[in-house]
Amino acid sequence: MTTKEDLEHGSVVDWVEEQYTKLYGKKPRDTWRGIRRLYQEGILIEVKKGVYKYDPNLLQYKELYVFPPDVKEAIFKRDDYTCLVCGRGRGDGVEIHADHKIPLDNGGPNTIDNGQTLCSEHNFLKKTYSQTEFGKRFLIRLYKDAVKKGDERMVNFCKEIFDVYDKYGVNSHILRPNAE
Repeated sequence: MTTKEDLEHGSVVDWVEEQYTKLYGKKPRDTWRGIRRLYQEGILIEVKKGVYKYDPNLLQYKELYVFPPDVKEAIFKRDDYTCLVCGRGRGDGVEIHADHKIPLDNGGPNTIDNGQTLCSEHNFLKKTYSQTEFGKRFLIRLYKDAVKKGDERMVNFCKEIFDVYDKYGVNSHILRPNAE
């Protein structure tokens, strides 16, 4: 890769694997995560979504760190060692993660208040979807559970939130459930 050149995401892959191997002594298990990590650490610059630039004059090495063990344990304890989305946890044989509500690369701190317990599945979904997409998908699950339980208060709450999503045209590609 030549420096100061904007490159599409796909053409960065080989370069990232090479650089990652130099930095960490092994190839990344997931190259796309390797690209994200190099971006988070200030080695790559994201020009726009999916377009990166490497400019050695603009390197901004950022130290990324996970929750310290005591903070992670406090988050798990506060959340009763269960995923806040589905309620499954260690007792169900499910791996749990201390997740940053506001990601580190968006300035989120490593504090208990910025942490939440998610199972592997929901941690992955959160990383895959934007916060509003994740929120709407979570709300759909909450709504369906409320309908099954006959919890009219929660059903009405969810419907009002769906109306807000619709009013502002947020995530309209995710269809709200029909009234059941």
